[in-house]
Amino acid sequence: MRRKVKNRNIVGPDARFDSDKVGKFINYVMERGKKNTARDIVYGAFDFIKEKQKIEDPLEIFNAALTNAGPLTEVRSRRIGGANYQVPREVRPERRFMLAFRWIIAAAKAKKGKPMHIKLAEELIAAANNEGSAVKKKEDTHRMAEANKAFAHFTW
Repeated sequence: MRRKVKNRNIVGPDARFDSDKVGKFINYVMERGKKNTARDIVYGAFDFIKEKQKIEDPLEIFNAALTNAGPLTEVRSRRIGGANYQVPREVRPERRFMLAFRWIIAAAKAKKGKPMHIKLAEELIAAANNEGSAVKKKEDTHRMAEANKAFAHFTW
């Protein structure tokens, strides 16, 4: 069993929306310590969502995208008697959000030819509508866990 993490860094809420999730998302978008650039990208994406979807609060789209892109189960490799088995496991809520962050950002970076804030906004909108690469990745993960359900008794 895992040890309790004692000195976990608590990320504060962001300035504009006063949301812890948005603060963590900004940190995930950040590269090479350029936090202002990451803020510009995330806030630009939220402004683009507000403009394109004609809604007042882009956090609704953001939260829906995180919920739709976060996996409920995943497979973990487990070595038993000289063979490696893919054992399906339930995903902890913190990890679910981190995987959703990672997959949404990776899907946005994979697109070419547009500014990052537009690519990120389009990916968030697609994930909120249960479409896009991040949601496909989640479905692939669920499919893999379902296929290996026979090994579920090899739990930790």
